[in-house]
Amino acid sequence: MNIQKILVIGAGQMGAGIAQVCAMSGFDVVLNDINQESIDRGMKTIHKNLSRQVEKERLTNEQKQSVLERITPNLALNEVSGVDLVIEAAVENMEVKSNLFAKLDSITSEHTILATNTSSLPITEIAAATKRPEKVIGMHFMNPVPVMKLVEIIRGLATSDEVYEIIEDLTKKLNKVPVEVNDFPGFVSNRILMPMINEAIYTVYEGVATPEAVDEVMKLGMNHPMGPLTLADFIGLDTCLYIMEILHDGFGDDKYRACPLLRKYVKAGWLGRKSGRGFFIYES
Repeated sequence: MNIQKILVIGAGQMGAGIAQVCAMSGFDVVLNDINQESIDRGMKTIHKNLSRQVEKERLTNEQKQSVLERITPNLALNEVSGVDLVIEAAVENMEVKSNLFAKLDSITSEHTILATNTSSLPITEIAAATKRPEKVIGMHFMNPVPVMKLVEIIRGLATSDEVYEIIEDLTKKLNKVPVEVNDFPGFVSNRILMPMINEAIYTVYEGVATPEAVDEVMKLGMNHPMGPLTLADFIGLDTCLYIMEILHDGFGDDKYRACPLLRKYVKAGWLGRKSGRGFFIYES
């Protein structure tokens, strides 16, 4: 199948990034969200990213305008037609995703592939909400999408080989590197990353070191470009807690038990960069 038109659901940080890279690769993109404010914020982010590329002389003004013209904002999912691929980047919640995929199953063409950008939820369970589980697949992009090369491609139990090959080929056309991963909680990236972040939080909780010291050790000693606590603030501490809970529920192993300090910060509303405070304090 030749993919030409892509529907991206969710105009947040991930969805806007996915829409941008798809449009930059020559695809027609519909960017959908539930309210105009989210759409405007997403389009502003794309515009800002492209303008930065123009300043660095990686794009011309004409190329920037061409990319923007390939993105059509949309608030009415029922009115979208003729899409070959849907990439869902909505909130990380199984009930929301299941309801959304059931709706997509009823309103999209029979040939349309339904992909989810979930970072940890089971593809097989999401696919079960549809009558086309063979056409449901995971495409887990990394944040920030325009910069990061990796895309984890996750097969559900019923995902067909043909669909996997189409998505693998598409990922390469987006100038990304596809890596095949099986459908286990957290896949590979978050199964390894989140316990590391959680353990870094435990070292603060137990008084082993300050957040600044933990991050310095990992940057200078392990050559990490960003310390785990700065990264946790960037991801969002609520998201980190949610993924730890998925890992704990999915494997039933206490090594995935979320640190009490992480729970306390989330309850306090200290969610990281997006709230202005997490393990570090951020200017508005």
